[in-house]
Amino acid sequence: MSSQVRLRLLPSARCLFDEPVQVKVAGLRSRQVVTVRARSTDERGVVFNSSASYRADDSGEIDLDRDASLCGSYVGVEPMGLLWSMRPNALHKRFQKTNSLNPHVVNFSVHEEEGRVLAEATNERFLMGSGVSRVPVKEGNIRGVLFTPPGEGPFPAVLDLYTFGGGLSEKRAALLASRGFLVLTVALYGHDDQPKNIKEVHLDYFEETIKFLKKQNKVGSKGVGVISLSKSGDLALSIATYLPGVQAVVWINGCSANTALPLHYKEKQLLPALTVDINKVISTESGALITKHVMHDPLTEEHKATLVPIERAAARFLFVASEDDLNWDSKAYLDEMVDRLKHHGKENFDSLSYPGAGHYLEPPYGPYCASSFHGVVGRPVLWGGEPRSHAAAEVHLWRKIQEFFRTHLNCDVAQTKSKL
Repeated sequence: MSSQVRLRLLPSARCLFDEPVQVKVAGLRSRQVVTVRARSTDERGVVFNSSASYRADDSGEIDLDRDASLCGSYVGVEPMGLLWSMRPNALHKRFQKTNSLNPHVVNFSVHEEEGRVLAEATNERFLMGSGVSRVPVKEGNIRGVLFTPPGEGPFPAVLDLYTFGGGLSEKRAALLASRGFLVLTVALYGHDDQPKNIKEVHLDYFEETIKFLKKQNKVGSKGVGVISLSKSGDLALSIATYLPGVQAVVWINGCSANTALPLHYKEKQLLPALTVDINKVISTESGALITKHVMHDPLTEEHKATLVPIERAAARFLFVASEDDLNWDSKAYLDEMVDRLKHHGKENFDSLSYPGAGHYLEPPYGPYCASSFHGVVGRPVLWGGEPRSHAAAEVHLWRKIQEFFRTHLNCDVAQTKSKL
């Protein structure tokens, strides 16, 4: 390692997962070309890597906020490109970061063209800001984790639905709590003493979670917000339609109909399940499938009973669709819901769509996922999207989600942002 070459991460080597970091290199020769690498290992031991080559300026410095990558995992000026362009060292692996207690650790390094390491630095990317409390919840039927921001509050309350695929994911909930929201993330199956699989969904469970959230001491919103992704999108629609106490819903790349499993409430079936036409699955050379058009059309006479009647809901909706979603046609479902609400004279919605983005829109600066195992399909699938456009969509959407909840989950006291 070269003693005079320095790799700095600004403003700090420790930050929240959703915060950008400035990567700067100094002490190089004038106009020297070097490769900057990033490496990380996820919770399942999968290694992710990225690299980009840069030319130093006349002073021997490189600034990723200013300078363009010449080649590598991306080209052009991409200040956070080393993070979102990281790829797994095995096929069809998705970056796993579900436990909020440990930071996402990224090792940055600068290499000569011959490969020798000139400088190194470590970036610790935390899911929980300073003072955020994390309390596992096992009350009644509820299995999940409650995240509470520091301070007296009151805080807007949000229910995070990362419910399909089994188990529990804490990443999005912990980060929202770090931004001033009191968040309960829940598991529906496959966690703690819950069954490993389910054959139907019961809204009674979510009625219980909403009541639990609303009785928390620091909650200031009259109702709760709900945030979802994929299959949990139609579940969020149903929660807002059939249950009281929901003020705001973020629907990300979901369906407008109840999919996969019948929906029950008070021991009665509310909605049948929209099913798939297996003949519409497309195979690819990589071994991953494309499932974009496998769902039956919920607008046909045969399947319209599966549509969630969101025109009855009083909540405010934020519909978000990726235009290159290959899991299913999220944009078509978004358009259908907007048309239906307009037809009923409703204006309780906002919508966003992102060209070039794929299915998994998550908090920003995690590795882009091109393909991974799909729990329902039982095979790897392509999620769609172009990495650069997808990464930009995640940054924009994350800000919009927070603005939406702050606007529509009214509290008496303005929220303050938590810092590490």
